[in-house]
Amino acid sequence: MIENKKKPNPIDIHVGSRIRLRRTMLGMSQEKLGESLGITFQQIQKYEKGTNRVGASRLQNISSILNVPVSFFFEDAPGEHSGQGGMAEASSSNYVVDFLSSAEGLQLNRAFVKIADPKVRRRLVDLVKALAAEAETE
Repeated sequence: MIENKKKPNPIDIHVGSRIRLRRTMLGMSQEKLGESLGITFQQIQKYEKGTNRVGASRLQNISSILNVPVSFFFEDAPGEHSGQGGMAEASSSNYVVDFLSSAEGLQLNRAFVKIADPKVRRRLVDLVKALAAEAETE
């Protein structure tokens, strides 16, 4: 029984990782999020690791501060059976989460969304695809 207490619930870990993902996408620090909620950054760390469970009202506040619906934190959660998509859809969205969780992915995303001209964005996507294709042939 004691082992269960020490091991975070997989859903709590998932929700925490989604909080961290969205917070870092916005360039917000743990301190800033904690301030907005009236709690310490250490509490935010515990939420993000899944060590502490986020209560419903707190999750609602976090969703408001991070400007996402509450459902965002449960997307692709372990054991989720929505009946939509399936394994292919889950794995395709996992690579997006993995990409945005990396420092490079986050930097690219932030810079990319600042490019106002759609033609420039399209050319940039074409360039990245060409570089990826070139790397595959090597």
